[in-house]
Amino acid sequence: MPKSAENKKEVLAPELTYEQELKYEDLSPFEITKILKRKASKAADKLSSQGEYQVLNSGRGNPNFLNTIVRKSFAKIVLFSTEIANKNAPKDDTLGFRPQKEGIANKLETYLNQDQSKDAQFLKDAIIYAENNYDLTPDDFIFELVDAALGDFYPEPPRILPNIKKVVDAYLKEVLRLNDQHSGEFDIFATEGATEAMVYSFNSLKENKIINPGDKVATVTPIFSPYLEITELEEYELVNIEIEESEEMEWQIPEQELKKLEDESIKILYLVNPTNPTSVSLKRKTIDKIASLVRTKRKDLIILTDTVYATFVDDFHSLVDVIPENTLCIYSYSKYFGVTGWRLGTIMLYEDNVIDRLINEHPPDIKEELNQRYSIISTEPEEIKFIDRLEMDSRDVALAHTGGLSCPQQCIMCLLSLFNIMDEKKVYKESIEGILDRRIKNLYSAFPDGYSYLKGANKSHYYTLINILSLAKEKYGLDFANYLENNFLSLDFIIKLAAEKAIICLPGAGFDGPKWALRVSLANLETENYLIISQAIINLLEEYHTYYQENKE
Repeated sequence: MPKSAENKKEVLAPELTYEQELKYEDLSPFEITKILKRKASKAADKLSSQGEYQVLNSGRGNPNFLNTIVRKSFAKIVLFSTEIANKNAPKDDTLGFRPQKEGIANKLETYLNQDQSKDAQFLKDAIIYAENNYDLTPDDFIFELVDAALGDFYPEPPRILPNIKKVVDAYLKEVLRLNDQHSGEFDIFATEGATEAMVYSFNSLKENKIINPGDKVATVTPIFSPYLEITELEEYELVNIEIEESEEMEWQIPEQELKKLEDESIKILYLVNPTNPTSVSLKRKTIDKIASLVRTKRKDLIILTDTVYATFVDDFHSLVDVIPENTLCIYSYSKYFGVTGWRLGTIMLYEDNVIDRLINEHPPDIKEELNQRYSIISTEPEEIKFIDRLEMDSRDVALAHTGGLSCPQQCIMCLLSLFNIMDEKKVYKESIEGILDRRIKNLYSAFPDGYSYLKGANKSHYYTLINILSLAKEKYGLDFANYLENNFLSLDFIIKLAAEKAIICLPGAGFDGPKWALRVSLANLETENYLIISQAIINLLEEYHTYYQENKE
């Protein structure tokens, strides 16, 4: 039987033609969301006639949990900063002047001593901790925080403010589980979130002739769908080689897939670890295999890794730890602290890295071309490190002096880092893990016992993939699962879920995951909502099964 909606009962038709669905299958899942939202909104209006009902959009990755104490402490720094700025001004409370550095630490201490709140105490403790552990001079550190909170001056230096860098460096080393075995230092560039960091990275690699049109990039899939789309952009014209993780191996990389990296024409290994959408981190065994391959056969391979979900995983292992020389590491504070709107990201690069070496090994004509590009801001352009070229390229070089993440963003980034470092028992982390654990249990509550979610210390439960064919097989048997696959398009189920149940899930295929998988975010809805989603999926599957029984040959 052809995969066509026209020969099925209206109850199973998703109000789209077969041809339309085929077209939608090629769209980004975030583009499909626009269609799903319209259908879900109409469904919610209809369902509300039977009682109040809302759209349940589990397609969004934006968390509904967030850190509050750091926001309060940041607000106190802003208030303190503006008050001392006002003190140097004439009798006009709308005008202030940039504060003086000398004695500013004592002034803040006096200000906070008058405040008995929990957030004021946190701020005092955080400042003392930073000064004691990172060799910070009090006036230098507090002036940097105050000036940053005011946002009255350009970031200087543009990559990241120097005292804040020490704190962020310590935080990243803790999150990424970096050992003390590395003799060198890591350079950091603070960016407007992880996505901007990824754009900056690809752009600078292109500008510095490390990647060129026609070069191969190995992408570990499934992966965040916009990352798939970057390599396909016209300005890069890269050839994407997929390194497919195995669902049967709980989303680890099989040996035969890793062997693809032996191809010397592959310039970059591109991955998210822990993954989006599967929420699984690579095991130490997999990390070690990649590291061994790089050390023995692919010493020039550049690894570009997004580690935004590392904070959610108990047993996390990073490539930046075992092969720092080859790894360009991107991290974002957005999900863990609920600061997606703040846009807080970093690029971390080891000082002795393969990218700087490859730039240095360019032939004379390319070196001369690059020297011309960067000579407008340096008399020694060849000496500019790649991490600094990233910042310069982010402002098209000519405007590099205005580059860098805004200072207020860097201030709160510093406070968030200190909060996590000082939370030695990881009470905040345990709270989030508890929330996600309850939500995923609710989501799978209506499913048969034989179909459960992945468990283990390398799972974050921030997202989950529900394979509808596997669920169908477990509940109704293999014949029904095969019938479903052979007679319907994978988008049928997702569109019907929105159009009839007002529930939005994203297609796993859009992340290069299993074609019949749904990506569900466990981060953005109320815990009890996942009970509703669970039952809706089962009810919808039952409708398909009823149709199957009535129409099977």
